[in-house]
Amino acid sequence: MSRTVSSWILSSARSSIVLQGKGRWYSICIPNRNKIKWKLIFSKTCLYPAGSCSSDSTFSLPKAFRHTSTEEEHFSFQLSPAQINHILRAGELSHKTLHLNGKNANSVLRFESNQLASNSPMEDRRSAATCLQTAGMMFGVFDGHAGAACAQAVSERLLHYIAVSLMSRQSLEEIELAVEAMKPVRPILQRHRHPNDVEYQEIASQYFENLRVYWQHLLDLDAEPGFSLEEAMICAFKRLDSDISLEVQAPQESELMRNIALQVAFSGATACVAHIDGVHLHVANTGDCRAVLGVHEEDGTWSTLPLTRDHNAYDEFEIRRLKREHPRSEEKTLFVNDRLLGILMPSRAFGDVQLKWSKELQHSILENSCDVEALNIYQYVPPNYHTPPYLTAEPEVTYHKLRSKDKFLVIASDGLWEMLSNEKVVKLVAGHLTELNMQKPPLTFKKPINLGYMHNLLLQRKSKGLASLDQNIATHLIRHALGSNEYGEVDPEKLAAMLTLPEDLARMYRDDITVTVVYFNSETIEDYYRKH
Repeated sequence: MSRTVSSWILSSARSSIVLQGKGRWYSICIPNRNKIKWKLIFSKTCLYPAGSCSSDSTFSLPKAFRHTSTEEEHFSFQLSPAQINHILRAGELSHKTLHLNGKNANSVLRFESNQLASNSPMEDRRSAATCLQTAGMMFGVFDGHAGAACAQAVSERLLHYIAVSLMSRQSLEEIELAVEAMKPVRPILQRHRHPNDVEYQEIASQYFENLRVYWQHLLDLDAEPGFSLEEAMICAFKRLDSDISLEVQAPQESELMRNIALQVAFSGATACVAHIDGVHLHVANTGDCRAVLGVHEEDGTWSTLPLTRDHNAYDEFEIRRLKREHPRSEEKTLFVNDRLLGILMPSRAFGDVQLKWSKELQHSILENSCDVEALNIYQYVPPNYHTPPYLTAEPEVTYHKLRSKDKFLVIASDGLWEMLSNEKVVKLVAGHLTELNMQKPPLTFKKPINLGYMHNLLLQRKSKGLASLDQNIATHLIRHALGSNEYGEVDPEKLAAMLTLPEDLARMYRDDITVTVVYFNSETIEDYYRKH
């Protein structure tokens, strides 16, 4: 991006009256006192009550780097390489999977993840966990809209609902007996978190109680639950969305819990969750997050295998599904301007009860609530709202049996896919993997080993460029998503400009981006096929 283009971005923001953004919700540009302000039909403000926890400071650009408004007098797109790296790497998370005996016997070798905010606060969330009472690992990416509340709740809860759905009757009975006896409960999941990931501590007990009601329901079934993995994921998605809806209708212990329940239900989130157990990979998707497999073919080339479909107005299957579910008289109003009822980009999502409840129920809940405007919840019924629900959280589940040539899985929010194609993402991961392996020669030691000798070896590595390469592949993808020029190379000036875009402009050029890349252990996969 040249300085001319950088200047154009700034001048267009200062002079334009209407600018089209990439947001999920319609935005209205209001000229006021020569300043451009963006007003959303549904809010994107911080969902956390004062004093409960901090907003995502890790993923917000430090004030020294990111401008708050295009009206600032001393506006600059310039960042040093160190500042760029500081911003891009703030949300990095990685985990290597090791067996107790030190040998990697898991089909997941490791995963690497990162996030970068556009919204303030960030509306994306992510989850990763190892199942402790069943087999496998799970990875989720959640893209919030109209605020971060729903994405936050779903990221905390959904993996537990899936795990419970997969547990045997005996395991569920053991947990229930422990709770009844007020004894410690064996953990269901081992979560892999970023140090700055936040949780709803104030409402955690209610979330646990509702999870308990769910496993009690499973115990009430006449026979062993016996869900297939696909059934378990579908059931978990639908049950959690139902609980989100019911929680806001039920009496709450405090005004704080009531406000959280309201914000969760009236915001929304799409979700993509992968469950990996040995060679068995299941991906459940609701909305427009995406999962793509990187395949290393026998001839040395790389191919792309998409495991999800984007649920939106551009998908013919979704259009036909919605037409089947609603009267013929509504065919022309289901999608307006490529949005569901002219409002929402994805056609499947958690929360968003204003597209699921009747008008009467919405009015009743909001009428009996406290100052909902203070929570940035507004009574808005879209035109042609006749036969709700128009939105579902039911996922589409894809099964894939892993092969030794399947090397990695990329799960990401649409903020990445708006910038990079599936093929480009796989190419970048494959290239990064090759380059990283080439730049990591084995350390060969000559005796006697001393500090000077070790220092020289490290300098040799550094001279080969290893220090300048993003060690985290998710960071590498985000860097290219924001900074790539027409030749596919990262333009430092363009990257700096995209990172310093002020809050009143950033969403017009980029969305929140969340990326998780899961690397597979080819040896473990090959060993499976040798034994079977």
